[in-house]
Amino acid sequence: MRLSRLRVPAGWLLGALVLWLSRPSLPWLAAGAALALLGEAVRLWASGHIDKTRALATGGPYAHSRNPLYVGSLLLALGVAVAGGSAWVVGAVTAYFLAFYPAVMREEADFLRARFPEYADWARAVPLFLPRLRPAGPRASRFDWAQVGRNREWRTALAVPAAFALLWARGHLP
Repeated sequence: MRLSRLRVPAGWLLGALVLWLSRPSLPWLAAGAALALLGEAVRLWASGHIDKTRALATGGPYAHSRNPLYVGSLLLALGVAVAGGSAWVVGAVTAYFLAFYPAVMREEADFLRARFPEYADWARAVPLFLPRLRPAGPRASRFDWAQVGRNREWRTALAVPAAFALLWARGHLP
């Protein structure tokens, strides 16, 4: 079994662990919310460019990183971790990302390389994960709000306030 298949079930377990270990306070919630909102903004931007498996997204955030959805996910998850107000939570989230995302990005790179002949040139110009400041590569894709909907990014956008509501409740209810 590929490690990437365990990512989502492990994410649910991580969520429960985060909630259990969290010791949120208003300053931590505010700091985490700012980071999580930045992460969701990156995800929205990326979701408006990607037409999964049908075309290679190279414009917008894909001219800075080949995996901007994962960059956004990391920022979002670190925002939740910071909001949790616990070094254990930050450690658990970091361990999760290190355990799963390098393998997922390699699997996806192999798939894209086999499917899209233009992938090799784009991959030479654009880093795998950590974004470059200046855009590079062909920049062929364009942002489309309808694509954001087709990619169901609304689920993540709704999950962010739900996660923060749970953290707030964790910190304020007996």
